[in-house]
Amino acid sequence: MQRAERVAVDFPMPSRNFAATRRVLLVVLAVSILFPLACLAGYGYFDYQRRIADSNDVIDRLVRVTEEQAVKVLDLNQQMASRIVELIGDEDDAQLRAHDAQLHRSLREIGGDFPQVASINLIGVNGDLLVSSRAYPAARISIGDREDFVAARAMRPHPYFSLPMFGPLSQTDVFNTTVARTDAEGRFLGAVSVALRNEYFSHFYRELTNGDPSLALALYRQDGNLLVRYPPWPVGATATTADAFAAALRDKQLSGHVRVKSPVDGGERLVAFRRVGDYPLYVSSAYSTGSIVDVWRRHFMVIAALTAVPCIAIWILVLYSLRQLDGERVAWERWQGEVAMRLSAEASSRQLQRMGALGNLVANVAHDFNNLLMVVSANIELARMKRYNNLEKEMTAVQRATATAESLTRRLLSVAKKQPLKQEPIDLRKWMPGAAPLVEAALGDHIVLALSIVDDVWEVLADPTDLELAIMNLAVNARDAMPRGGRFVIRCQNNRLVGSDTLLPDGEYVLIACSDDGEGMPESVARRAFEPLFTTKLSGSGAGLGLAQVLSMCEQAGGTAKIDSVPGSGTTVRLYLPRYRERRQTRPVNEEVAEQPALRHAGMVLLVEDNEDVAAGVAAVLETFGCEVRHEPTADQALDVLTGGERFELVLSDIQMPGKLNGIDLAEKVRSAWPSQKIALMTGYADELERARRLGVAILAKPFDIAELHALVACEP
Repeated sequence: MQRAERVAVDFPMPSRNFAATRRVLLVVLAVSILFPLACLAGYGYFDYQRRIADSNDVIDRLVRVTEEQAVKVLDLNQQMASRIVELIGDEDDAQLRAHDAQLHRSLREIGGDFPQVASINLIGVNGDLLVSSRAYPAARISIGDREDFVAARAMRPHPYFSLPMFGPLSQTDVFNTTVARTDAEGRFLGAVSVALRNEYFSHFYRELTNGDPSLALALYRQDGNLLVRYPPWPVGATATTADAFAAALRDKQLSGHVRVKSPVDGGERLVAFRRVGDYPLYVSSAYSTGSIVDVWRRHFMVIAALTAVPCIAIWILVLYSLRQLDGERVAWERWQGEVAMRLSAEASSRQLQRMGALGNLVANVAHDFNNLLMVVSANIELARMKRYNNLEKEMTAVQRATATAESLTRRLLSVAKKQPLKQEPIDLRKWMPGAAPLVEAALGDHIVLALSIVDDVWEVLADPTDLELAIMNLAVNARDAMPRGGRFVIRCQNNRLVGSDTLLPDGEYVLIACSDDGEGMPESVARRAFEPLFTTKLSGSGAGLGLAQVLSMCEQAGGTAKIDSVPGSGTTVRLYLPRYRERRQTRPVNEEVAEQPALRHAGMVLLVEDNEDVAAGVAAVLETFGCEVRHEPTADQALDVLTGGERFELVLSDIQMPGKLNGIDLAEKVRSAWPSQKIALMTGYADELERARRLGVAILAKPFDIAELHALVACEP
């Protein structure tokens, strides 16, 4: 059996890359979808453009034919008017009435049987109808006030084309071409009016378009007024010319193309237009883009359907292959299951061991470093209590170095988010003025500090020391950015975030904005400003932990930080901290210490600490408080002492210790076996705090201040 297992482990596993095969099949599926879609989109686009170009060619040809027909009709019309003017010469109204019968026959001969001519009329100087080719004798009609007569008299000798009207003599829809008559001295003698049938032009346009409703041919005056259109507009519709087309006519363009949306029916059309010879008339040919799109869509759907047939076959084949591949993968995994599980378990075990070792290394380094600082801090405090004995200067230097080391350790652990927090509600209205002297000291004499705090600013839950360190870091950065002095402003206000770019959930936050008017920083530096160990200062001038600590402090409090900087204009760092709302189950660490019942008199303290130096320092401090101390190096030994029946006023235990039990295990057993026994824990590692807090015991974060220990035991020396 052992031999079989060894063979299973040592035998090289056959390789089969199902993921790569699956990716290839998915790529084939994606290509079989995207490539035809891209081809169809490209074909559809170019086919649509081709149809638009073909439609433009069609309306170009139609408008040319329409223009030629209109020129022929109007030239003939001009010739007839010229012959009539030459025939009657300078005769006045009375002379024309004197031989109106002969003139009636002459007008009928000149007009002939031209289908476009509805009637030819001679108009007197006052607008009276003198002679008509339509009837004899002429009806007593006066057009002296009609716009075509008035305009023709004003425009002489140029012809005038009237708006469409219903002819009283021809009893049909016509538009008139009116030419004024003048004598040799330029006096107005009357006018010759030729009425042209609208139906003649409509019939020609209908034949030219072959009755296609998507095509429209029309004759316009230069001012944009419609004379004839096929197909005609619906009854009751106002024949209004589109702005773009009307502008082209007013500009007297000889020809052109426009794409307009009709103000009559709202339809979009391609329009080609041309001027009719030298006449103030235009012909146009229009093609409905809706019809073009309908034809294009039907054709495109046919092409898409033909394209979809082979594509669907490919998709079915690829999906079938994917399903078969999944079946093969399941069978392969079952066949290799036993060996794979064993190899995976071994690999996981090795990985867990490596990660555990790394975690222990980090914990031990943090724990041991804090222990060393605890030793130094405790002994300095003892030296202070013993009046230094002529070593005050040297001990002060050691104390300053210890404070610096504690600050550096705190920043390192804070950036790594392993710093034991002592969070408590903070009223910024009271807290910020108290921190102002330290901030001013960090800024120096040349920089002015200004505080702006709204009266109703909300409370926040944070570690006051961490918050103070963050403000100090920002103040130091501002000082370095303003070597010639300036202004550092701290603003505190309430802020409700809804859909902001801070990645924070919507809710209520307190905004602490710290602004300076210093040199600022470029965008490339601002993007990396919160990275740990990143600094732009000279070597030895900064560790690159300041802004990293600021961001870490905000995140551990449930908020975040943002930086805005403009080179030459200054920098603003915004700290967002969640609004604190009191919860009954929430008990900050310092409150735990405060609520721990104090000893009313000196008593026995059981100190559980594996580090002899730390134990000696803490024991010495406790003895100065008047306490008797018994030291045990492990939690196992301490439990044996308690089990043996000894009782103490306080059990003070470290958390990380060698042996079967750690400090938390000891606290759990003490709480279970002796509920009235007072117990407190010491630690320098944040990951251990959550479990300890659930016990509800007092927690001292190393290196703790001696005042915290004194507040815990409250023993008089």
